[in-house]
Amino acid sequence: MQRNTTTRENSAASDIDDSLLFKEKLPNIPSKLKNGIYNSCSFRAIARKFPILGWLPKYEASFLLQDFIAGFTVGLTTIPQAIAYGVVAGLEPQYGLYSAFMGCFAYIIFGSCKDVTIATTAIMALMVHQYAILSPDYAVLVCFLAGCLILLMGLLNLGVLVRFISIPVITGFTIAAATTIGSAQINNLFGMASPSNDLIPAWKHFFTHLNKIGWNDAALGVLSLIFLFLMKKTKDIPYGNRTFWKYVSLSRNALTVIIGTSLAYGLSRGGTQPFRVTGNITAGLPPFRPPPFHTTVNGTDVSFGEMLNNIGASLASIPLVAILEIVAISKAFSKGKIVNASQEMIALGMCNIMGSFVSSMPVTGSFTRTAVNNASGVKTPLGGAVTGALVLMALAFLTKTFYYIPKSTLASIIIAAMISLMEFEKVRDTWRSKKKDLFPFVATLVPCMFWSLEYGILCGIVANISYILYSSAKPQMRLDIEKVLDWEVGVVDVKQKLDFASAEYLKEKVVKFVNLNTVKLIVIRGQEINSIDYTVAMNIITLREDLKILNCDLICWNWNISSAGVVCRLKSEMREIFCFEKTLEEVVSKYQLSHSNDVSEIVYIL
Repeated sequence: MQRNTTTRENSAASDIDDSLLFKEKLPNIPSKLKNGIYNSCSFRAIARKFPILGWLPKYEASFLLQDFIAGFTVGLTTIPQAIAYGVVAGLEPQYGLYSAFMGCFAYIIFGSCKDVTIATTAIMALMVHQYAILSPDYAVLVCFLAGCLILLMGLLNLGVLVRFISIPVITGFTIAAATTIGSAQINNLFGMASPSNDLIPAWKHFFTHLNKIGWNDAALGVLSLIFLFLMKKTKDIPYGNRTFWKYVSLSRNALTVIIGTSLAYGLSRGGTQPFRVTGNITAGLPPFRPPPFHTTVNGTDVSFGEMLNNIGASLASIPLVAILEIVAISKAFSKGKIVNASQEMIALGMCNIMGSFVSSMPVTGSFTRTAVNNASGVKTPLGGAVTGALVLMALAFLTKTFYYIPKSTLASIIIAAMISLMEFEKVRDTWRSKKKDLFPFVATLVPCMFWSLEYGILCGIVANISYILYSSAKPQMRLDIEKVLDWEVGVVDVKQKLDFASAEYLKEKVVKFVNLNTVKLIVIRGQEINSIDYTVAMNIITLREDLKILNCDLICWNWNISSAGVVCRLKSEMREIFCFEKTLEEVVSKYQLSHSNDVSEIVYIL
């Protein structure tokens, strides 16, 4: 088989400047570095890290009342939930309140979404429970370290990483966490002490101790749960003042606690209680001090290194989950605005770092309280100041009242909140739209429920990345035989870019195609191949050599200049295989003129 004798002949015919192929176009690194430093250190760039500088000068007096009402309403929801989540974390109830105010103040300065409310959540509480029961110092240290890691990621603009976690993974994690947290409260709802916060042990204890149900607690808990669901519907009452009914609905958690506490206090006689109550809560504000870097557990000193070893994988999973929650919530309530994930990470990092100085456990965005904030018509993040102030007032003046809060009432509040997180409609939509996406959902849900939340979310991420890698390793490729100028032409159309993962796959498919069809020419059309790497270039070179053994030739047609250049710079002789004619007929005609007439079959890879 004859071939063109020189590279220049092909070059002239294709009307392409070879200098574009043999000289790689590198980015202007000094210029990009200069622009990057300027964009990062300019006053405008620094100001963007403090969103308060953007909205505060535009603040209107009319916003003040709306922000106050919203902040106060959120505070009424935050206080009972904070106490409940402190218990979920295995800490004394006041730690939930310690976690509920500093984030409100910090987010005013650094947060970019007016609706977001920062506090501890049921998921955060559950994730710190396993080591918080050893000592509260563990929860505070994790809060500080998680904040540092989140802040660093935000400053490095790594918000893009959350794009690698799909909605099915988040849905699986949320449903599993809500199921686990709600199940852990089933014993408290019926007046029993639960030995575990895990799914199976909690239900096993419940069914094996039915004879120990506290009927007073059970009645109060079930009635409180029914009351919460009914109150949630009051906002839809079509009669009377709709605004009044809306705020009655939003205050349902506070009303439930007030009613339950009043019953417990009024029915207590001679030091006896008809219900299991929360008990003593340490009064006063928490001391402002650095987070602990060592602690004492059962009289044994535990060093910083030992604390890190005990925390283990949670040091990575807790920041990840916290970021996912706040970014997802910010996007849900952004109302058409673009959410800067990196800025939200900076805000969340600062909330956790500052919170650790007042004995806070890890915090993130709360969907329930953010929804209340939005429904209350908040205008700016300043509403968080009212919420934080209300929590501080509760710590200073109301802790003696909190003694009488029934545990079954708190359990009903937690269970009601968890039921609202059951996003089964997303599972239904996934089934209807693309059933294959249920795989990462299940890969997240099952490990989260029956192993641990930390490893469950990692399993989901691995499933997501596996999808991406599989798609990259096996690109869409179509192989057909067409008739061009009375010749049998094999057409192979590559439908996506090529990278190192797909290089061998391309080679295997082409060689197999040639063996099955005994063709004499392969032409790779590269219009949709925007970039290749060294591995792909080497496989193109070895593919040509393999095809020679099979008495077949190779042509690359209409490749992107940058992609063709990678191959040409690796081996200059490969320039002769690249053609840039406009039509397939022109390529075939040119090949016919430059080769012997005994070639009867041609294959092109499109």
